[in-house]
Amino acid sequence: MAIRLIDFNHTGTKEDLPEIKPGHVVKVHQKITETKVTGKKQETKERIQIFEGLVIGVKGGNNITATITVRKISGNIGVERIFPLNSPSIAKIEISKITKARRAKLNYMRDRIGKATKPKGELATEEDNKPKVKKGIEAKVEEVKEVLIEETPVEVVVEETVATAEEVKTEEVKAEETVAKAPEEKK
Repeated sequence: MAIRLIDFNHTGTKEDLPEIKPGHVVKVHQKITETKVTGKKQETKERIQIFEGLVIGVKGGNNITATITVRKISGNIGVERIFPLNSPSIAKIEISKITKARRAKLNYMRDRIGKATKPKGELATEEDNKPKVKKGIEAKVEEVKEVLIEETPVEVVVEETVATAEEVKTEEVKAEETVAKAPEEKK
């Protein structure tokens, strides 16, 4: 039973998420379905809502139950939401700003007012929004496979091309020598 639960926890995780840490300012794109009932008809609309704010906490690591707590100030009122990272309602997560945080939980940001609520940091690059690297045994096995695939054929091909190039040059020189000797022998 325990093995099946562990397998389930690792197979259901999303792999296209960037590495999110406390102190990052993120944009969470969440799918929202709205149903409108008029008489006997029922209309469903799906849209994406963006929630941008500071990550004040991360729980769960790489597990299927991993969550992030995002806080933003809207109309001078602090709003916090907890997003499950592996939920199908989360379309994508983008990192927009990276700040330095010395703590794992930034609960002290709840007491801040005005300018102090805006973290200072640098804008995120495309490199920061790339999916996080797989960790553990699976990642090491893939690295070894890539190294073996990359190194073995390249070395053989390089040696063969060098050998064939030298052989071609020696064959050309021999051919020129035979052509030069051939008219002399006929005379």
